[in-house]
Amino acid sequence: MQKNFVLFIAGFLFFLNIFAWQEVFDLESRFPLEVDFLSVGQGDSAFIQTSENHQILIDGGPTSAVLQKLAERMPFWDKTLDLVVLTHPESDHMQGLLYVLQRYKADYILWSGIKKTSSEYKEWVSVLEKQKQMGAKILIAQSDQEIKAGKILIDTIYPFKSLEGQEIKNTSNDSCVVSRLVFGKNSFLFSGDIDAKAEKEITKSNEVVQSTVLKVAHHGSKYSTSALFLENINPAAAIIEVGKNSYGHPTAETLQRLENSGIKIFRTDRDGDVKFSSDGKNIYLQK
Repeated sequence: MQKNFVLFIAGFLFFLNIFAWQEVFDLESRFPLEVDFLSVGQGDSAFIQTSENHQILIDGGPTSAVLQKLAERMPFWDKTLDLVVLTHPESDHMQGLLYVLQRYKADYILWSGIKKTSSEYKEWVSVLEKQKQMGAKILIAQSDQEIKAGKILIDTIYPFKSLEGQEIKNTSNDSCVVSRLVFGKNSFLFSGDIDAKAEKEITKSNEVVQSTVLKVAHHGSKYSTSALFLENINPAAAIIEVGKNSYGHPTAETLQRLENSGIKIFRTDRDGDVKFSSDGKNIYLQK
């Protein structure tokens, strides 16, 4: 009996040792920055993780599909996010965040603060209040706002001023949060659903938008991603977050502009999740 007990303990300790080394290997092999554009249908959602374990979610897509994506990327016991960003309160970006924030606690939530009358918007405000009660800090986006997470920097490009409490007719163009993530020599531009008018305003403002990777605005709408804006961003790769839709996204016009600029195009409707890793000098596509 005693001999069997000793063998059991020895085997158990050996198993723990293997598990521990596996965990060390995983931590050491992780790139300092991973940016994962999630395939969540006709909507936007991107999950960002650093080797320092900062976890950031930008938009949540149109359904609860984002929950499964997070479950595949985060330990089951981890129910906190460092930062959640809502680019604008439309269902194809916001609905998934309603599910997420009912199950995860956020340390910071960044959004435009505008007013709407939809039932989904009212639910969003209710969820924000519950998050505040749990200690979340609500940030209202405006340009020149910087958020640091370890070695990465998230710079808010647009809107140019606080829109808190305002009723905005065109929530995509006039109030959409545009952010630029910078890590070393690499950068990612998250353009939300802005159109060519907003792109022109940003270009005139002399905001720095040059980025290695572009999240294409408005799922590849022909009214976004103008040639002038692309010239200023000068990306090596572009991600179109899109699903089955009746809008014709991505449009032939936008695809042509991207191709004319020699940009490598990825689409979540065809490529599934698109994940990039960065060491601050180079960017790698993860399969």
